[in-house]
Amino acid sequence: MSLSIQVENIKCGGCANSIKKGLMDEAGVSTVEIDVENGMVSIDGENLDRDAIASHLLKMGYPESGSVEGMKAATAKAKSFVSCAIGKVSSDD
Repeated sequence: MSLSIQVENIKCGGCANSIKKGLMDEAGVSTVEIDVENGMVSIDGENLDRDAIASHLLKMGYPESGSVEGMKAATAKAKSFVSCAIGKVSSDD
């Protein structure tokens, strides 16, 4: 099974690294590919739960495009900033 979700706040390889690490913990996920330029997250695996994956992305600060507004959008942006920084540090290890 494959699915793709367009998300907000992906800015660099650090963001992509954080998303990959985070989503690999989701049940059934076997691979995660990130298109930074287009903000697209593509996931392959067995019995994927799209809602659970979208919720996990939101918790990491990468909400599905158009799904959050106002204060929730600002909170997601702040979370993505931290996630991005962690992803950059982790990719340097």
